[in-house]
Amino acid sequence: MKTDIILAGVGGQGILTIATILGKAALKENLYLKQAEVHGMSQRGGDVQSNLRISSTPIYSDLIPSGSADMIVSLEPMEALRYVPYLSEQGWIVTNSTPFVNIDNYPDIKEICKDLQQHGNLVAFDMDAAARSLMSPRSSNMVLLGAASPFVELEGALIEQAIADLFIRKGEKAVEVNISAYRAGREYTEDLLVSLREK
Repeated sequence: MKTDIILAGVGGQGILTIATILGKAALKENLYLKQAEVHGMSQRGGDVQSNLRISSTPIYSDLIPSGSADMIVSLEPMEALRYVPYLSEQGWIVTNSTPFVNIDNYPDIKEICKDLQQHGNLVAFDMDAAARSLMSPRSSNMVLLGAASPFVELEGALIEQAIADLFIRKGEKAVEVNISAYRAGREYTEDLLVSLREK
């Protein structure tokens, strides 16, 4: 088992929280783990990126080579597009379709989506809206985690336990909301994969 993931987004969106949760779940399965992070300045909307490598055999580098990532997981479509050169031919892009417009010359979102769709293996939907529908607008990162989880060889129960362990300090309600957001994202991708298989 080996999964190389590039996590991308804008500071303050909770991208590194996803890395933490997947890392905790991987360690509970006694898997090897390496992670490298680039932190932007959240108050300025700087980019945040993490290389996350999970494997059943030893990992010797924490950086993912170009063209070999199994997945790009992003809460921002332009940030997802930025890292497409790192994706393998069979890899998946899992991204929020709603832009975080933090620069004056932000590209046309229709063009960004068109470029992402050219890759083929794409899961993209409005994760902000999914989080709002659960009355938890700040949990879009957990929707993203759920949407990406079918492509990660980790037990769903262990991911949910890692979410609970991380959010319990904020109370049972926070745990419940974040797990619900995770499940909503996972359900979306599972339904999408079923429909693709039926075509």
